[in-house]
Amino acid sequence: MDAETVHDRTLTLLALAQGGVARPFLHKIAGPVPHKPVQFAGLTFPNVLGMAAGFDKDVRVVPGLAALGFGHIEVGTLTPRPQAGNPRPRIFRLPEDGAIINRMGFPNGGVPAALPRLQKLAAKPHDFILGVSLGKQKETPLAEAVGDYLAVMQAVYPFADYLAVNISSPNTPGLRELQGGDYLGQLLGALAAENQKLAVAHKIAKRPLFIKIAPDLSLAELDEILTAVQDHQIDAIIATNTTIGRDGLRSPHQQETGGLSGLPLREKSTAMIAHIWRVTNGRLPIIGVGGIRTAADIQARLDAGASLVQLYTSLIYEGPDLPGHLLRDLAKIS
Repeated sequence: MDAETVHDRTLTLLALAQGGVARPFLHKIAGPVPHKPVQFAGLTFPNVLGMAAGFDKDVRVVPGLAALGFGHIEVGTLTPRPQAGNPRPRIFRLPEDGAIINRMGFPNGGVPAALPRLQKLAAKPHDFILGVSLGKQKETPLAEAVGDYLAVMQAVYPFADYLAVNISSPNTPGLRELQGGDYLGQLLGALAAENQKLAVAHKIAKRPLFIKIAPDLSLAELDEILTAVQDHQIDAIIATNTTIGRDGLRSPHQQETGGLSGLPLREKSTAMIAHIWRVTNGRLPIIGVGGIRTAADIQARLDAGASLVQLYTSLIYEGPDLPGHLLRDLAKIS
């Protein structure tokens, strides 16, 4: 079956199951989940494991994912207006490599569709951390990208526990150029200033700002980003997004265009985390993403300098009981 069709049906089933009557079934799938809170960027995360952005683009299944054991869920990426994304097919399974290639292109219903769901989540007590991934419309020129990020930020601000700035998807033309030079400084400066204003306007604490980077950066490019991130007092870095690299793949789908996620990212992501930790002397909080499938993978990210981790692709191959298994296994080795 087409991978995106499976994903859509999974979301539909999870949305049904997260209702009050069926939610105990999700808790049964998860099994006992160790409660080991993590202090990160001024927030208390119930555990180390989160769902990466892209799984729940339109804020449909946050309670269901939390019931499966995820301590934090990053929804989106959201754009100011609805966006269809790239033509289908646009998701390809590479089971031989434990990987996925996607060229989705930020398909989502936009802020107008997501906002009522975010408001509903924020209105109820909850035991998970909710992040919102901010993006730009495909057709918006890079010179005007700041306006899109600010528009999403302004709309979701009171309802998100943290905000993640997605400048590293390979599937929106030119987006990764925002990771360097004048674009990056302008964007981070505008977001940091707006963060101050919105906190005052809403009479709430400033929302932590995270930035998500690509794994394909050179060390010089990465160091430039780290300087800008620290100069603008960004709260954390998410390392990493999908890669455009194709080294060592066996699947016949390996030449499909798009971002590669899953096991092939394992070493690259860990090395980047270690470099960030060294360069910043451990002062910049890190969320590790990419190729996490076992508790040992999580521990390797923590040893490299990350404080939290996220996954997505491994859930596709391992199934819905994966979060609980990982957290129990991690408790045994950490």
